[in-house]
Amino acid sequence: MPYNLEKLEELSGGDRDFIVSVVAVFVDETPGDLQHLEQAIKSGDYEMVYKHAHKIKPNVDLLGMEEIKSQLLQVEAQARENEGLPVIEEMYAAINGQLQDVITELKTDFAL
Repeated sequence: MPYNLEKLEELSGGDRDFIVSVVAVFVDETPGDLQHLEQAIKSGDYEMVYKHAHKIKPNVDLLGMEEIKSQLLQVEAQARENEGLPVIEEMYAAINGQLQDVITELKTDFAL
């Protein structure tokens, strides 16, 4: 399983409706967030790359995706230094692919 709901379960006190609503928002909003990140990368706007990566990170963390969180931290660091666009592009490709897979799995697991 590419995600882990332990943090979300702890935060919600086991409230299944809350968990489902958080997952639904993640599934609905993350594709758009990824598109904004991709556009910022393509335009070479390091400030916006940082902001969009930073926006995605807490949701990924809440759903226990540690590897993706680590990659987003690396994107943030590169963007803060205004360098490494080719590296950021590679990391984005990995992040996007992994998150698309997670979204598909969440939709199936939660019947969304």
